[in-house]
Amino acid sequence: MLGRIIDSRRGSGDAPWGRGKWPRKVPLVGAVVLIPMLASAVAQAFQARGADEAAAPQAAEPDDQKPVMVKRGAEKPSTGWPGGFFTGSAGVDRLFPAEEPSRLAIASVTFEPGARTAWHSHPLGQTLVVTEGTGWVQGWGGKVREIKAGDVVHTPPNQKHWHDATATTRMKHISVVERLDGKNVEVMEPVSDEQYRP
Repeated sequence: MLGRIIDSRRGSGDAPWGRGKWPRKVPLVGAVVLIPMLASAVAQAFQARGADEAAAPQAAEPDDQKPVMVKRGAEKPSTGWPGGFFTGSAGVDRLFPAEEPSRLAIASVTFEPGARTAWHSHPLGQTLVVTEGTGWVQGWGGKVREIKAGDVVHTPPNQKHWHDATATTRMKHISVVERLDGKNVEVMEPVSDEQYRP
């Protein structure tokens, strides 16, 4: 009786099973399909685990390990950058400079209103995480784009670009770059006052 009531209320777009027969078969069909897939996945996981264990380097002895580093947030960023990288007042706090064997360098950069980088590029690209304020970014030949706290900006490898605070607001970001052949940035010409406009 209940099957008839459900069937009579079903619209034209509903599933085509009839009077409850198909739903009873679903668990059986699912088990038949899923059990071999699960068995295959487990077998592949064990094979991969064995290969990974064989290829994994031996763990360093405790005496060979470097200590965990903690950098306190109260440290004052250094001002300026050699070679005319900044126009205006900007500071760089090198949170973690790239040290072998790592290629990754992370810095916190603070731009006071009106401060900006020169045109520059990064051999392996750059990711910025804006943590405070509002700024601008521009890739060569592109439009000046506004960036705000919470935005993540990625510049592809070797793309000429600049970034900064706006003329009236401070901006701070975390910069993540990688070194290639010992170099993570190529500094070019300064951004002109005409280019420094949205």
